[in-house]
Amino acid sequence: MGDTLLSIAMLGGFALLGGAFMVFRHGDRRRALLMLVAALVLFANVAIWMIPTK
Repeated sequence: MGDTLLSIAMLGGFALLGGAFMVFRHGDRRRALLMLVAALVLFANVAIWMIPTK
């Protein structure tokens, strides 16, 4: 179950990156920056969740 959630989070992060690129091309820089920050936070969360624990 955990692997599925991490995969969904990664897909969401990539969707946010793609959306940020598309929004930036249409001229809404603030929204694109917010989407980029949200994607980076999502990737950081996945990286933290992947740290092995004993």
